[in-house]
Amino acid sequence: MNAKVIVVTSGKGGVGKTTTTANIGAALARLGEKVVVIDVDVGLRNLDVVMGLESRVVFDLIDVIEGKCRLSQALIRDKRVETLYLLPASQTRDKEALNAEVFRAAVRQLIEEEGFDRVLIDSPAGIESGFKTAAAPAEGALVVVNPEVSSVRDADRIIGLLEAQQIREIRLVINRLRPKMVASGNMLSEADVLEILGVKPIGVIPEDEGILVSTNVGEPAVLGKTRAGTAFMDTARRLKGEDVPYPNLEENRGFIAMLRRLFGGA
Repeated sequence: MNAKVIVVTSGKGGVGKTTTTANIGAALARLGEKVVVIDVDVGLRNLDVVMGLESRVVFDLIDVIEGKCRLSQALIRDKRVETLYLLPASQTRDKEALNAEVFRAAVRQLIEEEGFDRVLIDSPAGIESGFKTAAAPAEGALVVVNPEVSSVRDADRIIGLLEAQQIREIRLVINRLRPKMVASGNMLSEADVLEILGVKPIGVIPEDEGILVSTNVGEPAVLGKTRAGTAFMDTARRLKGEDVPYPNLEENRGFIAMLRRLFGGA
């Protein structure tokens, strides 16, 4: 994926978007990139907690936008991964405080003046103004989707909105896949999701209790040894252009007919 500025989004909340942002950001940094992850979910700040950096937040994105501090003052460097930084959201303001043009300028400054190789933007879920602002500076998008009907349907809508904003590169991260349920025909497979959405996956992340533990202790899974952490690291390698094989899961054709009906297909 050539895009330097990538928005991480989803059609609905609760699919693992913030966890995906934290883990892919940490993975890219471990692979040698200088990375900043930005929390744009103003009023519902979570990325700092998932990364274990909440106690170090002094200034936030809105402070930068309003000129209360310099951009460099609001950036928090992760002490575990030297080239990973966080720009946190405000917990006390609402989304109206974030202007798309000013945000676009701040992201440009991160690349041109602060020297970041990659900017990952953790978008608010849904299709409100917060999403449009988060996507404004993006050249690429990662759409996080769970292999279930409601999540896939919401993702279909968000992909349409991203295309309308002329975002060039859109890829899927299929999160919380359970191979046994796919094999038994009770969960959508990677092939099912691809056929419905028409967007290629760049990551397939298995359901893993280790993610819950890593989130609770504030340590991205890619810094430890879990199945999901390995999958997130593989996703980051693909983002960098490496040819990394995907897990080979049995296709489930049963759901395709149902999804076609839901989406008005044949």
